[in-house]
Amino acid sequence: MKHRIVVLGAGYSGAIAAGRLAARLYRDEVTITLVNAEPDFVERIRMHELSTGRDLKHRSYADLFAGTGVDLKLAKVTAVDVERKTVALESEDLEYDTLVYALGSGWNSQGVPGAAEHTYQIASRPGALRLRERLTSLPAGQPVTVVGGGLTGVEFVTELAESRPDLDVALVVRGGLGDWLSPKGRRHLRTVVDRLGITVHENARVTEVATDHVAVGGSRIPSAVTVWTAGFAVHPIVQATALEVSDTGRIVVDRTMRSVSHPDVYAIGDAAYAMGSKNKPLRMSCASGQPMAWQAADSIAARLTGGRLPHAPLAYFNQCISLGRKDGLIQYVTTDDRAVNAALTGRVAAVYKESICKGAAWSVANPTLGLPVRRRHVVRAAVPSREWTS
Repeated sequence: MKHRIVVLGAGYSGAIAAGRLAARLYRDEVTITLVNAEPDFVERIRMHELSTGRDLKHRSYADLFAGTGVDLKLAKVTAVDVERKTVALESEDLEYDTLVYALGSGWNSQGVPGAAEHTYQIASRPGALRLRERLTSLPAGQPVTVVGGGLTGVEFVTELAESRPDLDVALVVRGGLGDWLSPKGRRHLRTVVDRLGITVHENARVTEVATDHVAVGGSRIPSAVTVWTAGFAVHPIVQATALEVSDTGRIVVDRTMRSVSHPDVYAIGDAAYAMGSKNKPLRMSCASGQPMAWQAADSIAARLTGGRLPHAPLAYFNQCISLGRKDGLIQYVTTDDRAVNAALTGRVAAVYKESICKGAAWSVANPTLGLPVRRRHVVRAAVPSREWTS
């Protein structure tokens, strides 16, 4: 009987994991089913571009996985039963021997009154398109408020201010603007924000959102459109499983991306709570999700074929931030993601960031990074893979 591998979610992590597994294992020995609700790949790291009017390249999963042996199933996941080893879809149930959970995350209102009812989000394509439609109809001079000063908020607010200089754009951040960056990085971000005419409310906590304003403490910021980028939350399906999760609801995994409570389940991307360099949890990001996908796929293949488990460290090198179409910021970091006093800025950084975005999409269609891969046979007998000695 073939070993049944089911991958849930075809974002950067899930799509790469499915394609990489297909390249390493024989089709007559395993089945690889990739489940996704949409028929084409969504470049999530470009949602700030889509929402401000830029059209993105269409990438059909049918084309991406043609001839690979990956069985694409377009359906919405409604439940996961890790005890019975089944996945419930809208119209059927799937049984698995190995599950790769990559359903990712969505926006998080943080429980702020009015946020769910009166804000827009760009954590998904439907959300970005809804915001795009609203912004297109918004007259000149109207106020737009962006809540959240992390990477998503900074990229969106600069993209919006550059593409719509006729709007009154404001950014609300809980701490200081770019306080996670190096001094050089903060100075450059401040320069760009000032040049684009963005009003920044620092050390401000949003307490309520209404149809026409954002409440910050005892004051109100006028807002015809409020965009919420203040954090992400994992898919709620995880909470209904017996999987061990962190206090933020992410699936706790070991260094091979395997669940610490259910060894036939692997988690990657935003849904996984994995340790990186210096025993620090990896942040939710494409920069984390891609190497997690490689690690999981190679670990599954190794365990099925009796090979050696991968031991590549999961570490960071830089943070790539677009600041509109003509400017950018590449903040170099330590392996555990702390800023160092080195950064690339300006037009060169914008080109660098664009190459990273293109490379991320390219890796979905080229999950082995264009390198030759040798398929290995599944070991029928119970032969353990060669584990780490450290």
